[in-house]
Amino acid sequence: VGGRATGSEANTRAVEWALERFRAAGVTARAEPFPMPALWLERGATASLQGQGVRFAPRVAAMPFSTATPRGGLTAPLLEVGRGTEADFKRVGAKARGAFLLVETDELKDVDGLFREYNEAALIESRAFTAGVAGVVYMGSRPGNQLYRHSVSVGPRNTRPMMVMERDGAKRALRLLRAGTALNLTAALDLSTGGPYTSRNVIGELRGTTHPDEVVVLGAHLDSWDLGGGALDNGANVAMLIDLARQMQRLGLKPARTLRFALWNGEEQGMYGSAGYTRTHAAELDRHTLALSVDIGCGRITGFYTNGRPALVPLVDRALKPVTGLGPFTQVDVPVVGTDNFDFMMHGVANLIANQEPATYGPNYHARSDEFEQCDARTLRANAAVVGALAWGFATMDEKLPRQSRAEVEALVRDTDLGEQMQSFNVWQEWTAGTRGHPLEARPTPAPR
Repeated sequence: VGGRATGSEANTRAVEWALERFRAAGVTARAEPFPMPALWLERGATASLQGQGVRFAPRVAAMPFSTATPRGGLTAPLLEVGRGTEADFKRVGAKARGAFLLVETDELKDVDGLFREYNEAALIESRAFTAGVAGVVYMGSRPGNQLYRHSVSVGPRNTRPMMVMERDGAKRALRLLRAGTALNLTAALDLSTGGPYTSRNVIGELRGTTHPDEVVVLGAHLDSWDLGGGALDNGANVAMLIDLARQMQRLGLKPARTLRFALWNGEEQGMYGSAGYTRTHAAELDRHTLALSVDIGCGRITGFYTNGRPALVPLVDRALKPVTGLGPFTQVDVPVVGTDNFDFMMHGVANLIANQEPATYGPNYHARSDEFEQCDARTLRANAAVVGALAWGFATMDEKLPRQSRAEVEALVRDTDLGEQMQSFNVWQEWTAGTRGHPLEARPTPAPR
């Protein structure tokens, strides 16, 4: 299937492929529709730089939810804005209006660097929009001139061309600008865009025996960005969950609670598939025991983020006892935004994210190099055993953590950096409006569709 951005033909093929794989294994499977706010796909992106005695054409990739340029491209002065700090914008001043701004970046080393990129981009873009820029150009942070995609921080509300430029080309432009050479940038971003549309999640299910109405969700997102094959992010974990369901079915295992293997769509654009699930199944969320997200590549699972639910830690420890030899495992009780646990967390459902060794994840994240060869099959098999033990433990244990109220979730937001993370990932406004996560107390929970 390859890269499979939500809304693309490849994504439609991926949905059909996943349904067929579940059903071929004897696992009940269905596709569940959910709304996407806007269509965004890149058809092509080019850039050229011109100055006194200078002309070159570095490769670029449009950032998701960038706007298209006019036919023939958009030409404007290119100015360097350093790292995009508040002081940098003050230095550039009024010259930023109507110009493309080039933002310098560090070369990416690890997953922590990814989160810094997201957090810094939200601040940079806010300053850029206030300054009235023509568009923003990020120096690529990946080695080997890899291109990649990060969503614009304001998502579908964005109104400007935004792009990533290959690192060496951006460095050359930066050297010229700092040497006093005036440069113009012509960017041509050809995009397929549109309004709201319907996408589909894929749900495989092993029905519980004694508590079939209680649900353990095991999730990995099916969609990917389109530059590479989307193996690390997140095809490997999709395949792992399908195979885990297949093996449980083959062995005739009968969980007490229902196991739902959820392959989410729309994750890359803003975790829309899992958000849609929580709306469709709103009346059932009190009976959801756990929601797990596996979404950090192919590295060994080292434990789980328990996302502000310390009572989960001993339960996870107990569930993992059968696979102690694959550890050690450490649970980290901090809330994390950026994957499909988010809407369950904001609805008060106990939730986990698999924490994984970085392996090859960081430099290849969302990049052309995200291909099957980045994954190690033996590690994936070990991870399947870990997730299987966790799933079986929570599907059979007597304990079930109660669902938190909106007030309890608001306390988590207040007492941690959760709110800052939500702003970086463009979900803060929906939470405060009560349209994402627990509805506001004065509003009834919407009935499932």
